[in-house]
Formats: sequence, C-alpha cells, structure tokens
Amino acid sequence: MKIHNANVRWSKWFCYAVIFGVMFSLGGGLVWAAPKGSPWGKEYFPNVELINQDGQKVRFYDDLIKDKVVAINFIYTHCGDTCPAETASLKRVKALLGDRLGKDIFFYSISIDPDHDTPKVLKEYAERFKVDPGWSFLTGRKADTTLLRKKLGLYREDVAEKNLNEHSVSFIIGNESTGQWMKKTPFDEPKTLARLLGYTLSTNKSAYKNSSVSYSEAKQLPKLSKAEDIYRFRCMSCHSLGAEDGLGPGLQGVTDRRDRKWLARWLKEPDKLLAEKDPIAMDL
Repeated sequence: MKIHNANVRWSKWFCYAVIFGVMFSLGGGLVWAAPKGSPWGKEYFPNVELINQDGQKVRFYDDLIKDKVVAINFIYTHCGDTCPAETASLKRVKALLGDRLGKDIFFYSISIDPDHDTPKVLKEYAERFKVDPGWSFLTGRKADTTLLRKKLGLYREDVAEKNLNEHSVSFIIGNESTGQWMKKTPFDEPKTLARLLGYTLSTNKSAYKNSSVSYSEAKQLPKLSKAEDIYRFRCMSCHSLGAEDGLGPGLQGVTDRRDRKWLARWLKEPDKLLAEKDPIAMDL
C-alpha cells in the first residue's frame, strides 16, 4: 500500500513537472495576478523623477508604468556589446507587436550611467536604432536608477557590479494594473516575448494577432547548417541577408565589398582590428 501511494505521489509530481515544462517551452511562463492587498502596487514602486530622450521630466510610477503593460531594461549607450544587442533584439519584438507599441504596450530603456547618458546622448542612441514612439530612453539621478534596479530585481550586489559591462542583461515585463510581472532576457525568442506582452500580460487580448497553427499544420523545423545557426543567434538582430540596413549593414554582396581574409578576421577578432585602428573597422 505504501509503495502504491508513493507511486501515485511520484506520478502527480511528474505530471506537474511536465505541465510546467510545456508552459515554459510555449512562452507561458509563471505569471501571477496580484491578489487584493498585494504589495506590487503604488507603494512598492519608487515614483522617482526621470528624464527621457526629448528632455521631458516624468515620474516612474505615475507616468511610465501605472495601468500599463511595459518592458523595462537597463543599458548604457557606450556599451560595446550586450546593450546594442539587447536593443536590436527588442526591435524584433517591437516589429511583431506592430502599432501597439505606444498605445497599450510601452518599452523603457533606463541608463545606468547618467553622468554620460544625457538626454541628447540618449536621443542620438534612439535615432541610431530608429526606434518608434512608445519606446523611451531615460536617465536620472544615479541613486534613483540604482533604487529602481534593486526594486525590479535587476541589480547585482556582487563586486562585479562596479563595472558597467557586468550589469544584469535581464529585463522586466509586466502589467501594473494586474500585478503580473516576469523577469526575462531580451535574447529570448522574439515571438515568445511578443506573445507574453501582447496576450498573456495584456488586458486587451483581442488586439493580439495570433499567427499560430495547429500541430497537424505545423511545418517540420528545417535542419540548419552551422553557419545558419550562428547567423540566427548572433547576427540576425543587427544584419539582414538582403541589401537593407538594420543596426548594421545588410549582408547581401558583402564578399564583393570586403576582402574574405579581412572578413574572417573581423568575425574572429574585431577587438584586435579596432585596437590596431583598422580604417574599415573604425568606420563601422
């Protein structure tokens, strides 16, 4: 009898594990609606003053997140690797959300280096990425932005936090009105992030354009070559395979424009080319 009961309990936990595994794989994630009296409201979030790329002063709670579905990350504009990649990845999410950005979904990128990232610098950064309305780049007092990072669970307490390039690359998505919040990374599958923002967290689910099909209609995943796999995960956020430019130039005809040996070196050791002040690398 004891063995039978143990097997039943084990089977239940196994089923729970399978269910949660499926939820995460489909982008469902764990999301809890805040119960009545939940601390995830006005009293929890600091209502500090920030300044956006247009020089407008705003309050974090009152103006940015109250009654809104939002995505919040922390960057600094002279970051050489992760921050541009984060911004480029979120642009792909924005493309999937269409015209909802700025209407019922909002993106906020907050600088962790306010001494350098003035509104003018943030505006230049936003223009470089060709961001649309509904995506604000913000700065503020160092103490205030640090407080926000701590409250949002995006502050590293270890020694490495003293170095800007060691900052957390996770970001927060949530709906303030329902108290639903999730920690994700900008490098998650864009379609998953778009569904979470546009459907799972949204109170306007009818606006979500669901392009999913039944399993019987789903196409078999293609077998990617190593080069295709590298392009999808490391290059596609910034470079198209056509002639159109993104954050970086389109790759069509790149082997005609650049020497193959130079290209191979640029891919393997761009830091060395920059240190040598290679004119092409410096121009890029």
